[in-house]
Amino acid sequence: RILYYTDRAHRMGEVHEGTAKMDYLEEERKRGITISSAATAVSWRGHRINIIDTPGHVDFTVEVERSLGVLDGAVAILCGVAGVQAQTETVWRQADRYEVPRLIFVNKLDRVGSDMNRVVTQVTERFGTKVVPLQLPWGKEKDLCGIIDLIRMKALRFDEDSLGREIGEEDVPPDLEEEATLARHTMLETLADEVDVFAEAYLDHEDAVEEGDIRAAIREATRTGRIVPALCGAAFRNVGVQPVLDAVTAYLPSPAEGRPVRGIHPEDGSEVVRLPDPDEPLCAQLFKTIWDSQGDLGFVRLYSGRIMLSDKVYNSRTGKTERVNRMFLIHADERENVDSAEAGDIVAVVGLKNTATGDTLCTKADPLSMEGMHFAEPVISMSIEPNSISMKDELVRVLDLLARDDPSFFWREDGETGQMLISGVGELHLEVICHRIETEFNLQVRVGEPRVAYRQTLSGQGNGEAEFEKTLPTKTMFAGVSLSVEPKEDVEGVDIVDEIPEEDVPRLFRPAIVSAIDSATRGGVGLGFPMTGIVVRLQGGKVREGASTDAAFGYAAGVALERAVEAAGPQLLEPVMAFEIDVPIEFLQGVNSDLSGRRGSVESLDTGTDRAVIRGTVPLAEIFGYSTTIRSLTQGRGSFSVEPQSYEPAPASVVASLDF
Repeated sequence: RILYYTDRAHRMGEVHEGTAKMDYLEEERKRGITISSAATAVSWRGHRINIIDTPGHVDFTVEVERSLGVLDGAVAILCGVAGVQAQTETVWRQADRYEVPRLIFVNKLDRVGSDMNRVVTQVTERFGTKVVPLQLPWGKEKDLCGIIDLIRMKALRFDEDSLGREIGEEDVPPDLEEEATLARHTMLETLADEVDVFAEAYLDHEDAVEEGDIRAAIREATRTGRIVPALCGAAFRNVGVQPVLDAVTAYLPSPAEGRPVRGIHPEDGSEVVRLPDPDEPLCAQLFKTIWDSQGDLGFVRLYSGRIMLSDKVYNSRTGKTERVNRMFLIHADERENVDSAEAGDIVAVVGLKNTATGDTLCTKADPLSMEGMHFAEPVISMSIEPNSISMKDELVRVLDLLARDDPSFFWREDGETGQMLISGVGELHLEVICHRIETEFNLQVRVGEPRVAYRQTLSGQGNGEAEFEKTLPTKTMFAGVSLSVEPKEDVEGVDIVDEIPEEDVPRLFRPAIVSAIDSATRGGVGLGFPMTGIVVRLQGGKVREGASTDAAFGYAAGVALERAVEAAGPQLLEPVMAFEIDVPIEFLQGVNSDLSGRRGSVESLDTGTDRAVIRGTVPLAEIFGYSTTIRSLTQGRGSFSVEPQSYEPAPASVVASLDF
């Protein structure tokens, strides 16, 4: 609808018909969901707005993460019936992490059971934020015909014959006047609490406060994150879309008003600040790459400075310089050649062969490194192999491309079984990956059953030491290593602490010891899964002049680690998912009973007149194929969503069932 009203598209696309412009991948149109973020730019009332349309499904949360990292503001679209869902919480936390100001658009208010007030209350209670409605729906459910603008106290009617392009303005209907007056009073009171300058104007002219003062207060409170304005409508019915564009330009910050970018000088570690100004030295970040047969595209957000065609840009992570061969403005799957870009722009660049997602682009004369991006850890794996062994090299190439483009996906070859394993955020994520391999790369593959990405930690503290000695025809190899291991909750992954006395082992052998331990903790000791939440302390070692080598120390360190882990007692950790299940009330008992059998833990239950929402946690291993189960249990009327929450100790029954 935004593309249509801004004349970026000449007809409206529909998601359910597979004609939505921004869902341009074949897989997206077939499934009716967004899988990959898509960029475009539109003009509205003299403003240019760069838009990135992101997925809502938690399996593709990486697309939201890298988009929020480079945007100045966001519009969170919530369903007027379902309200805050599990994936909403994931996205909201991501926006908090990047301190992105946001608006809410409560959509689908033409549907049975929709309620804007309920959604606003959910957001307020769940996220602890001040949500300030700027509009109310005019009409309920199928009778929705427009919105009430609380700032101007006018009713806006969206003309059906012009597909909502023509907007009529009327006085607030008498039956809504009391509700609208109360909502406006609440809006003004909240703004007075949050913005001191507005409080003075409000106290002096409570009954006739200026519209300009209200908008300025909303803008100030929104940009600083003190409030989240809420708008409403029904996009399918063409109600309420243009006011969203007005709100974006009025209340969210423009690139020029953004916070200065802070980074680290890659050589001396000092802080570097860049203002959002085209005349500042270049500072840009690559936030997405897309494989393309005519040259891979790197999506770049410019924070300061300019990039011209054929410029050389410096990657502060790799220390390499690359040339910009071509540059495009992107509209979904369409490209427009451009010769230059400056601070605030989002462009796609061809020619960045050694630049990865999250890398900072700058000039060699004025380098800086911005903070990288955070991505969801893969929690599910499955085996994959080509239909023909002769195509294995091609499959490896394709998997490398997909892993480069999607930081939440990776693959590896199992050293023991020789199987190729792919890992992702969820079943749908891996299903889409496999389908892309077959359709986009014309490579037929076979896949195995999904597998859980278990981790392991330790039950207690343990010590281990080992000596390695081997006599070869020309020389003898020797090394000795002693170390200890212990669990530590606040450690992500493995922390290796070098406490070896200087006189025990020369510095030149230390990297070999650390490398061997790092490799072993990725899945080569204990239960055979990657280790997390542990500290390895290197305590001592033995050297023999002329016989000690890196290889000897690496082997000795690996054996010492095995012995220490065995003494400490490895503990299996399984991924646990937070779930939200929405079901008709008559099926609640059956769903609860099924959850209990899956080791699910119900944390909250919200019941209405005809539906119930269950929230809680459940081990990932217990919900493979759950979408089919929930349809069966609810006669196709239930829905569920999950998101990764944590790793928790697995019960003995799970450990016993695994084939180590």
